[in-house]
Amino acid sequence: MPEPPELLSIGRFARLSGLSVGALRHYDELDLLRPAAVDPGSGYRRYRPDQLQAARTIARLRELEVPLEEIRLVLAEDDPAAGARRLAAHRARVEARTYRLQRVLHHVTQLATGKEPLVSRPPGPPELDLATRRALAVGLFNHVWTLLELPQRTPAQDDEMLHAAHASRYHWGEVGEAVNLARGEWQCSRVYAVLGRAEPALHHARRCVELNLANDARDDWDLASAYEAMARASAVARDAAACAEWRARAEAELASVRDLEDRQIVEQDLATLPT
Repeated sequence: MPEPPELLSIGRFARLSGLSVGALRHYDELDLLRPAAVDPGSGYRRYRPDQLQAARTIARLRELEVPLEEIRLVLAEDDPAAGARRLAAHRARVEARTYRLQRVLHHVTQLATGKEPLVSRPPGPPELDLATRRALAVGLFNHVWTLLELPQRTPAQDDEMLHAAHASRYHWGEVGEAVNLARGEWQCSRVYAVLGRAEPALHHARRCVELNLANDARDDWDLASAYEAMARASAVARDAAACAEWRARAEAELASVRDLEDRQIVEQDLATLPT
């Protein structure tokens, strides 16, 4: 019967494994590397020589900053390929951290050499001259109408129509007057109504009404058109009572519209309200 191997003292085991005595005690407490024997009186730990492989593996992996829980899983793996996959995952984490630190190093260097200000203004939209902004606002507004009048649209065209309406309203907000802002809100509401989205349709229709009521210089048909937008959005929201109320307001407001063509445009919009 073979004799049991001579147990190594914790000090000698530490020297042979490359781990400190304190680390060995810590790994014992974590149940990562238990000693082979513990003296019940003194608590002195002893290790088997065949435990050196696991201890050296732990020491090496800790040098590579592998987390302890990951080391536990590596030690438990019987399949070398599985252990290799865990190390590959750790490598990916180290790479990601390295890239972040490289970016930090770059910006710190820029700050230290005065090439970047310590605090900079947040990036804003590109500076455009007023004529360009106005051209964009008008062109996008008209493009939305082209898309609205298509007999059939693809989902991509629906998205394009929605983004173009908001972009037009944005540029009007930079260069337009109150009447332009109100009509931009009206168009946003119409697009959302056509797409069957009640809440944003109502939101932009309300903004259209508010802007028109606050603008004494509006054209005489703008308020009737704003009320039509509220009626349409209410219809999309399946609120028949609100739709009828806003439609009545629009029709009453049409009495003050002097130009026949302006009146007919709003009347045609009212005639197409969803039922």
